Amino acid sequence: MTAPVRTAVFPAAGLGTRFLPATKAQPKEMLVLVDKPVIQYGVEEAVASGINNIVIVTGRGKNAIEDHFDRAVELESFLEQRGKKEQLEEIRKITQMINVSYVRQGEPLGLGHAVLVAKNLVGGEPFAVVLGDDVIDATPPALKQMTEVFERVGGPVLAVERVPAEDVSSYGIVAVDESSDLGPGVHRITSLVEKPRREEAPSNLAIIGRYILTPDIFTALEATARDRTGEIQLTNGLRELQKTRPIYACEISGVRHDTGNKLGFLKALVYFALKRPDLAEPFRHYLESLDLKVPAPR
Repeated sequence: MTAPVRTAVFPAAGLGTRFLPATKAQPKEMLVLVDKPVIQYGVEEAVASGINNIVIVTGRGKNAIEDHFDRAVELESFLEQRGKKEQLEEIRKITQMINVSYVRQGEPLGLGHAVLVAKNLVGGEPFAVVLGDDVIDATPPALKQMTEVFERVGGPVLAVERVPAEDVSSYGIVAVDESSDLGPGVHRITSLVEKPRREEAPSNLAIIGRYILTPDIFTALEATARDRTGEIQLTNGLRELQKTRPIYACEISGVRHDTGNKLGFLKALVYFALKRPDLAEPFRHYLESLDLKVPAPR
């Protein structure tokens, strides 16, 4: 019987250069989608999947993340005095729903390194890794879909999504054993390729920002050489781990938004605003009323 997944690691030490100057003094994880920072969507997904222990890998200038998940006694007192019960419950829920720990990644040396620095906080149990840039709207939640697969196959599970052929060079791509009968959307991975050229991609199954990993990934990462940029890549660590155990892919059923780039962030903002009962109708009316004159490309 496999141990349950009780911990989720959130790598959050990146510099967020794609969103400069907004991220010069604000972590990109704290950019707001409607009324919640991006990272909170992932934390709420973990909680909805039965995972309450949250490890956030931070770096210099990320104090706002810690403040967000901490209690704000003065704000709570103010809201209570003003009778703003709904808002009070909302901010209390943030701190009450998780047990959160932090570990610093001294230098941003790759996703594999970020996972490795969480080793002592994770311990010897299986755990999830959540990349906050990928905000996934799914029922059941994406992590729940993956933990159910993990309980069945007993090995690491990577979230994947089919992407257009022209986009494969932007992702880690997996090759899978098409003959394995593991249920709809579940595959045994035969190889992993980081950002292949279109003509060399073994499939269009792209790894997206959710992983269920076993603790032996730490040994694999410690044995993984740094790449030409000096970073330890998680994909390379997974390739090392695959020498000793099977790894599986789970096609996620849901809508994924890559908020790590400006266009993806704007799409997510519109999507979640239109899902809000209090905003959907007036916001849709506003969008329909726009008569933007977009200049033709030169």
